[in-house]
Parts: sequence; structure tokens; C-alpha cells
Amino acid sequence: MQRCDWASLDDPQMREYHDSEWGVPVHDDRRHFEFLVLEGAQAGLSWSTILHKRDGYRRAFRGFDPAVVARFGPADVRRLVQDPGIVRNRLKIESAIRNARAFREVQREFGSFDAHAWSFVGGAPKQNRWTSRTGLPATSPESDRFSADLRRRGFSFVGSTIVYAHMQAVGMVNDHLAHCYRRRELASRRPKRSRR
Repeated sequence: MQRCDWASLDDPQMREYHDSEWGVPVHDDRRHFEFLVLEGAQAGLSWSTILHKRDGYRRAFRGFDPAVVARFGPADVRRLVQDPGIVRNRLKIESAIRNARAFREVQREFGSFDAHAWSFVGGAPKQNRWTSRTGLPATSPESDRFSADLRRRGFSFVGSTIVYAHMQAVGMVNDHLAHCYRRRELASRRPKRSRR
């Protein structure tokens, strides 16, 4: 089976993530929040580093429940900067908490974060057909608009590159390479309805 070349056969977690999660359309707000936190944490680091700390993040950020994280205060920040299970960067930790509060505002305004996010791609995954990793863009017009919208709403660590990575992760764009078996599988799926 041919995969995207980043799905290292030497790293079972990366391979499993590629095969079962990356690019699969997400319509669950908690999963959206999880990927926003993880993509923000990745800034300046490798995705492999973050993926190997994912369980630590799930524990530290209470299962990525944005309603719970939005209530975190200074004591939680002090706890998290001491937690070896996550990236102990104070700015990224504080950003995740601030983003949880902004996330809740989006939910109140649109009914779900998912509904708002998917509006940037017209409600259906954008199907790309890249033939090599070097052709993959770091941003897109859609990620530029989505990023600008999130920043306007008070989110941080949501530059266009981070937002594009989020869009790839949650299946808003299908960036599996043309030869990858997952591209064909995901391209044939029908879009599902949004849920909170």
C-alpha cells in the first residue's frame, strides 16, 4: 500500500495517525478544539513530537473539553508549565486557554464551531491532487480567511499555516498525495452533517 511519504513506517504512531485520522472529516467540536490546541503547540516543533505527547495533552486539558478549559485560571497555568507530558511553553498554554474562551463564543454565535469552520470550504472537503510533498502548500486562500477570522475573534497561535494544518487534519482539505491509498478512500466519502 502506498502512503504519503511523511507517514513513516519507522514510527507506528505517525503511520496510524496517517491511516486512520489525517484528512478524515471531523464534525465534532471537541475534536476541532483538540486539533487547534495540538496544532498551536506544534509551532516550531515536529508533528511527531506533538503526536507522542497527545495522551499527555488529553489528560492535561481534560479531554479537550473547551467548556472546562475555558475556566482554567492562573493555578492551572502553573500546573501545566510543570507538566512533562506536554510542551511546557507558557505562551502556548495561555493561548490554549484563551482559545477555549473564544471557541465557546463561536459556539454561541453559530451553534457549533464545526458549522463555522466548514463554512470556509463551502461545507465539503476540498479535494486536492498533489503528486509530491514538495507541491503541498503551507497556506491557502481559505486558510488565510479562516485565520483572519479567528484572530479577529481573539484566538492566538492561529496563523494561516497553523490553520491550514488544522484544515488538513480535520479533513476540510484532502491533501493525501495522489498515489496514497487514503486519498481515494476519503475522496469517495459523502459529507456528514455538522454536530456540536
